[in-house]
Amino acid sequence: MICLGIEGTAHTIGAGCVRDTHGHCEVLSNCMNTYSPAHGGIHPREAANHHATHLAELIHQAVQKADIPYTDIDLVAFSQGPGLGPCLRTAATAARALSLSLSVPLIGVNHCVAHLEIGRGTIPVCTDPVLLYVSGANTQVIAFAEGKYRVFGETLDIGIGNCLDKFGRMLDLGFPCGPKIESFAKQGDRYLPLPYSIKGMDMAFSGLLTAAEAYYRKKESLANICYSLQETTFAMLTEVTERAMAHTEKTQVLLGGGVASNTRLRDMVSTMAKARGASLFVPTKDLCVDNGAMIAWLGLIMHASGTRMPLEQSSINQRFRTDMVEVTWR
Repeated sequence: MICLGIEGTAHTIGAGCVRDTHGHCEVLSNCMNTYSPAHGGIHPREAANHHATHLAELIHQAVQKADIPYTDIDLVAFSQGPGLGPCLRTAATAARALSLSLSVPLIGVNHCVAHLEIGRGTIPVCTDPVLLYVSGANTQVIAFAEGKYRVFGETLDIGIGNCLDKFGRMLDLGFPCGPKIESFAKQGDRYLPLPYSIKGMDMAFSGLLTAAEAYYRKKESLANICYSLQETTFAMLTEVTERAMAHTEKTQVLLGGGVASNTRLRDMVSTMAKARGASLFVPTKDLCVDNGAMIAWLGLIMHASGTRMPLEQSSINQRFRTDMVEVTWR
């Protein structure tokens, strides 16, 4: 069975095709295009217009790269939420149109759970991990417990990716800012104290961001500010992830989301995992960022487990939380 998935929650529009091969995900294609604002953050309507401009061609590319005819597509999946309303509606509308034109089932999926399942689907030995999900708008520590995906810790204000991007925008680094901040951080050699805001199992990044901006206005070394920003935020993420692993008694940790590409974050979580006798898994970079293949895979396993979605139930949900998902496939 082949599923075509359409991702469109925020800045990236993507289309990908996957196939179930002996219970694991075979990615046939994974095409994407990212909206980069000239100034400031994401404008939802402008991002949606960008998605509408590129989506038809991306779907065509995904089918071509998969080397299949459209008639081989058995299912169409789309990101139902969470995300920016105009972007979600663009992806959902395209998915409905494609489903109807091909006369195949349609299924909407949770974007956050898709990040976890693509890791489990493409890394066969990663069976029951704690997911550290770190992206622009989302920062959550997720694990499967008592029949559902549960959030054991999350941001109380802004996502880790937004924290880095907001700081980068002040420096006019362009979008995305994370890789450039990582490059500056590698040159840092002195830690500048920043607020370490963990509240129970949750994290807050806005106060830390304000303190980092204050250092910049005081003409502190940019390399040291970026170094300190990474060390503090990533230590917070690693601590909460370790607590979740201890609570759930799981021995695997999986990274997901665009910030998972950061080598320093990987090193810190890897060190923690080794100290616990646990294993760290990270999908390939194209599967860490928002992408259509992960949407397709979650749609495929949901459909295989019996989940069906009538057209009238395919409306988007901007606040579709991870723990709202009915898990039928585990």
